[in-house]
Amino acid sequence: MNYDLNKFSTQQEKTSTLGALKTLLVLIAHEKKNLWLALIAILINSGVNLLGPLLIGRAIDKYVIPGNYHGVLVISGVLLAMYLCGLVASYLQTKMMGGVGQRMLYTLRNAIFNKLQQLPVAFFNQNKAGDLISRVNNDTDKINTFFSQSLMQFVGNLSIMIGAGIFLLCINLKLGAATVAPAALAWIFTKILSPWVKRKNAVNLKSVGGMSAEIQESLNNFKVIIAFNRRDYFRKRFDDANKANYATSIKAGIANNIFLPVYSLLAGAAQLIVLAYGIYLISKGEFSIGLLVSYFSYANSFYNPLRQLATLWASFQTAMAGWDRISQILSLDTNLATVKETVAEPSGALLEFRDVHFAYPGGNEILHHINFKLERGKTYALVGPTGGGKTTTASIIARLYDPTSGTVFLDGKDIRSYEPEERTQKIGFILQEPFLFTGTVKENILYGNEIYKDFSSEELEEALKNANLESLLAIFENGLETQVLSSGDSISLGQKQLIAFMRAVLRNPEILILDEATANIDTITEQLLSDILKRLPETTTRVIIAHRLNTIENADEIYFVNSGEVIRAGSLDDAIERLLHGKRVS
Repeated sequence: MNYDLNKFSTQQEKTSTLGALKTLLVLIAHEKKNLWLALIAILINSGVNLLGPLLIGRAIDKYVIPGNYHGVLVISGVLLAMYLCGLVASYLQTKMMGGVGQRMLYTLRNAIFNKLQQLPVAFFNQNKAGDLISRVNNDTDKINTFFSQSLMQFVGNLSIMIGAGIFLLCINLKLGAATVAPAALAWIFTKILSPWVKRKNAVNLKSVGGMSAEIQESLNNFKVIIAFNRRDYFRKRFDDANKANYATSIKAGIANNIFLPVYSLLAGAAQLIVLAYGIYLISKGEFSIGLLVSYFSYANSFYNPLRQLATLWASFQTAMAGWDRISQILSLDTNLATVKETVAEPSGALLEFRDVHFAYPGGNEILHHINFKLERGKTYALVGPTGGGKTTTASIIARLYDPTSGTVFLDGKDIRSYEPEERTQKIGFILQEPFLFTGTVKENILYGNEIYKDFSSEELEEALKNANLESLLAIFENGLETQVLSSGDSISLGQKQLIAFMRAVLRNPEILILDEATANIDTITEQLLSDILKRLPETTTRVIIAHRLNTIENADEIYFVNSGEVIRAGSLDDAIERLLHGKRVS
């Protein structure tokens, strides 16, 4: 399965904007009460703003022109009370929607992160971490900005606009129709250009993700940059990414602001229509001055929200572009799903590869017709040239990947039928470059270990002693409380591998895979590890990937991995001969 988000096309991208919005609203379905209260507050505020011009026009005709100042004061008091109600309603709506926006942001980021937790290693191999971070942070923030600030303004302006349009048509149908006619042109213009605006914003968000990925990669490799004095190379790469982001930002900015001048032009045309036609009606005695003032006010109430909607619509298109990028992740499913439990096939082997083929997405097949068995309690060594497929084979054993075809059996059952918790308890994997979290040695050892997660430092030290690991703990200056940074700067790479070793062994797995786990460890410490491996339970099967001959010389069986084949090498000398020639020896 291809997980490359840059080449990904989701169903959401093919649906209408309304369809995308409906899908997004599902995520905040639990906010219905607050949304309805906010909507009521908006309608109250809109009603106040719409009744005001009618009262003002009536006051001009009935009280101002005749000189009835008592009536003017009464109308003024009524208007003041109305506008105060509108102020309170506006405040409540803003407060409620601010909370809805923040809770939606929290829910959305949780949904994305939980989905990322479910996706396989292949997904992270095909997508840059910086771009994923941008989707979690930047794209979700665009959606939050729209919901917390723009959505209710959008609804409020729309309700005022509709209400003003109704008043315009009710006061005078012909004048009203002429006044709102330019709005039809605005709707056609918006309908035609909205997809283009959305595309420009999508390209800009993608370039932001690309720049974030470039920054993340440069910072992660800063030591290499300094060591090779290649600041110029990464400076140029960042400059290219920054220029690309600048160019897409300019285009997105133009797209986002293209509606406002057009809407303003149409609003000006509408006001000219009201002025010319209104004066004509007054000259014929069909209109009063107060009514014309009210009409002008309603025309402004119709077109001012339209101008604001131009800005809000651009914000909406940006949010929808961000939602498209987020929905790409949310719509993915892992290709490592648990299958229906199969009937066990007793074979006497703890693990078996049966006619296994494997290819990475978009690449050539790496493993062909692989058949071998791992017996319980034995030590196996995988040797072969760099790039021969040793780590890939080990990754399939641990089910970091599934075979393209063929089956891997664990205890006679299809390995895919095991739940992840059960499988990871049975199989321990010490990676070539172990990852540690910022914290202490203790926290890193206990990561993902349900049995020991609540142990105190004293209890954990006792558990390590029982597992013959206390000699490794002594290498750390402050023992379990030694501080660890995720960057690894606080401890050596060898010490990181020791922590990963203790973390894996303490889980007491049935299969322990060591992928170059001693590559960065001195000879004395390597001997300690060798002694610990020998003292593991007799039922533990060890799979060792190593280039050092002393690491593999005591293996019960040696497999040579190269050119898509996994071949039993026989003796150590045979393995060396194969390694030297890089091919099968007859």
